Amino acid sequence: MVSRQVASDAVPLQPASPKRPEAEETIRLILARLDDMKAEDPLTIDLRDKSAIADAVVIASGRSNRHVGSIADRVVEDLRAAGIRTRVEGMPHCDWVLIDAGDVIVHVFRPEVRSFYALEKMWAAGDTGTRRAG
Repeated sequence: MVSRQVASDAVPLQPASPKRPEAEETIRLILARLDDMKAEDPLTIDLRDKSAIADAVVIASGRSNRHVGSIADRVVEDLRAAGIRTRVEGMPHCDWVLIDAGDVIVHVFRPEVRSFYALEKMWAAGDTGTRRAG
């Protein structure tokens, strides 16, 4: 058996990465970046009582494929800088980019694709807690 002696004045080790933000802080960070990037019609839907997959979903539109891709890139950069691991799908085409940030899922669409899939109608059905950001 190996025993280690720790000096009384030893400095405790700091975690390798900052503490992961709570869902509300993650949403604030996402909405701020969406606003900075001029995303259109951002919408936040509370999923806490509807699904176990996430606490919230954020939906926004970009004007073109390039705008959708730029918005998604910047959101991912900010999330990673805050210590939030992300998984991203849809970047090659940028019609619809999904960013899974754990507690919060972000969908960035081109307007036609957003209206076709109508995710906000599916998730917000009967919900009075839907919030528009703006």
